[in-house]
Amino acid sequence: MPSFAHRTNQRHGFTLLEMLVVLGIIGLLATFAVPASLSALARARDAKRKSTIAQIGRFLSAQACYRPDAGTGDYDLGQLFDEVKAKNPAIGQFLSSVPRDPRGGTDAITKYRYVTNEDASKCALYANLENANEEVTLVTLAAPTPGGGTGVLASPSPGPNGSNRWFQVSN
Repeated sequence: MPSFAHRTNQRHGFTLLEMLVVLGIIGLLATFAVPASLSALARARDAKRKSTIAQIGRFLSAQACYRPDAGTGDYDLGQLFDEVKAKNPAIGQFLSSVPRDPRGGTDAITKYRYVTNEDASKCALYANLENANEEVTLVTLAAPTPGGGTGVLASPSPGPNGSNRWFQVSN
């Protein structure tokens, strides 16, 4: 009979020490991988915000700023969506549902804001970013401002997504 058929003194499985070493290595790798992936997710959500705000901002301020029925002021986009859609049926083809922030925005509270000045000649659509290190391009602004231009601004206090950086599209 071949000698390999009756080996009974071989061990099967891993020792506790081997398992602890493998778990320690996996834990160490996870310590580095998780923060990097969370940062990448936040940057991806910021890119989505910027893209959505830019598209809608161009639409809302294409010819003249939209003046809400309630008058000039600062509104969540969810408050205005049905009103804008009723007045401009073509928007239904452009937007089937209200755009919302990828981190906790709902149909009622989108976390995307729209603001106009007193005579609605200037307007801005804006959202809070997650990346607190986002490069500021609107250095003269400390708050979203109608007529302030398009870009990133830094405010004195953080917004709903945790950073003090805001992206706005304005005429």
